[in-house]
Amino acid sequence: MSAADLAQWVSRRFQAVLFDFDGTLVNSTSAVERSWRQWVHEFGVEAAALRHGVPVIETVNAVIGPDRRPEALARIRELELGATDGIVLAPGGWDALAGLDDHTCAIVTSCDRDLFEKRCGLFEGLTVPSVTITRTDVEHGKPDPEPWLAAAERLHVDPRECLVVEDSEAGLVSGKAAGCATLGLLTTLPIERIHADVVVPDLSQVQFVRDETGVMVRPR
Repeated sequence: MSAADLAQWVSRRFQAVLFDFDGTLVNSTSAVERSWRQWVHEFGVEAAALRHGVPVIETVNAVIGPDRRPEALARIRELELGATDGIVLAPGGWDALAGLDDHTCAIVTSCDRDLFEKRCGLFEGLTVPSVTITRTDVEHGKPDPEPWLAAAERLHVDPRECLVVEDSEAGLVSGKAAGCATLGLLTTLPIERIHADVVVPDLSQVQFVRDETGVMVRPR
């Protein structure tokens, strides 16, 4: 990333920044991959059929027949709740929230509520924004725009005045469909698969500065 990449936003003030969770604020890749490797082995599913950033229920519904879906869904939830080794804070992840407050940021995740809370609980003293939208809280998950729209509504802001921060294809598609600007991260996928307005390696490369007019995005 260069300063020129952010030049399009030099005079822009966002009313809120909406953060994805896994791959954006925390790095859970190793735990997620262990869980899904075990699951595809048990249920005879091709790993290539899985998509990063898509909620568990959508993935299960896409690759498992109706008769086995309840069993398959319960099993992957069990595996993910039990997989905590290797989950760490992403570079710059929680630091990015330091310049924001409960009126200007939210977390929007494809995790179910119980899994999101379990992963947050791994980090002592972690301050979580008051607005958090999980897969449990919406009818349709990413890549549908509903999760981002729900977050904007909870913050009482226009989604067109929000910035989505994401590392997944599904999340960026979702954010754009909601009308938000998008900041893509290269924490999980190669740059060829990250279609965002601006792309950076991770959140250690940017900072969010808040004043009375809104939130500015600047190189760190």
